[in-house]
Amino acid sequence: MPRSLDDTRRHVQVLPERIGAVAGSEFPGHYPGEDHSWNLQKFKENLITSVQRLTPSTIEFDLVGVDASIANALRRVMIAEVPTIAIEEIYVWNNTSIMQDEVLCHRVGLVPLKIDPRSLKYRPSPHSAPHETDTIVFDLSVRCDRGPGVDKSEKDPKKLYYDSNVYTGMMKWSPSGDQSRKYKGKEPKPVDRDILLCKLRPGQQIDLHCFARKGVGMDHAKFSPVATASYRLLPHIILREPIPIEHQQKFQKCFPEGVIEIENDQVVVKNPRKDTVSREVLRHPEFADKVSLNRIRDHFIFNVESTGQYNPEEIVPEAIKILLSKISAVEEGLDKLFATEGQVA
Repeated sequence: MPRSLDDTRRHVQVLPERIGAVAGSEFPGHYPGEDHSWNLQKFKENLITSVQRLTPSTIEFDLVGVDASIANALRRVMIAEVPTIAIEEIYVWNNTSIMQDEVLCHRVGLVPLKIDPRSLKYRPSPHSAPHETDTIVFDLSVRCDRGPGVDKSEKDPKKLYYDSNVYTGMMKWSPSGDQSRKYKGKEPKPVDRDILLCKLRPGQQIDLHCFARKGVGMDHAKFSPVATASYRLLPHIILREPIPIEHQQKFQKCFPEGVIEIENDQVVVKNPRKDTVSREVLRHPEFADKVSLNRIRDHFIFNVESTGQYNPEEIVPEAIKILLSKISAVEEGLDKLFATEGQVA
């Protein structure tokens, strides 16, 4: 059975000038006669995950029954350790645009690529030669020319010039080895074809040869699979006393729309998830003793926005796999350590 939201041991108090009961109290020896040592069966009973909202680019889900350290580990792994593919090296054959080579290459390197990272291996070393199993090649070759037959009085650059704007959609994948078969029907390409990289004028040209490789966000932000990955604690509003009719409208306006509703001349908490916990209601003395603002210590509301390499619902399982691999590595290290100590003894 899930624990009640009214259990005060789960509450982080939101007070007028400070936050109270920040640290949890359910640890061995704190409550006489209660056993709060970690128990797998109890953990399974209290653990809840539920998807609240899913779009093509974002996911909002609840993670209930874990410590903040676990929730934060999951968030950090999503940001920094789930691998993606990004352009790592660029050969500039020609660049006569107004943009410097370094700036142009930096912009191209930040372009998110729609490539399944599980389809490529990591590069063996920084000095190893490119191989079809660890490298995807893109070419960007664009030249701007004046549009034929355009009146000289025309002011619109789209009519005056041909290829005056360089977009990510102009990047062309150059398959090597067995990649044509491997990526048949799912050709590597930028996530968004309409990202503006540079502007050209007649006679200017860009010619780039780009190498995309597998990496993680801890090495460079361009490898991060998420635009945002954050969590917040579930707000919990407790009405200690009925709100007088003459104050109900004012009380309702102290919260974001949809949090508080008035039904049959009674104030009810309709949707606390929408509350930003601004503490506006605590500024008014007439409400000071009538309401209690809290957050649920072990109820995390995650918001994750994908940059496009993964579907949003795939990022969390990938992060969990990485966390499990880290745990396995620690277990193996401890087994070897104890085995070595046993041999010495």
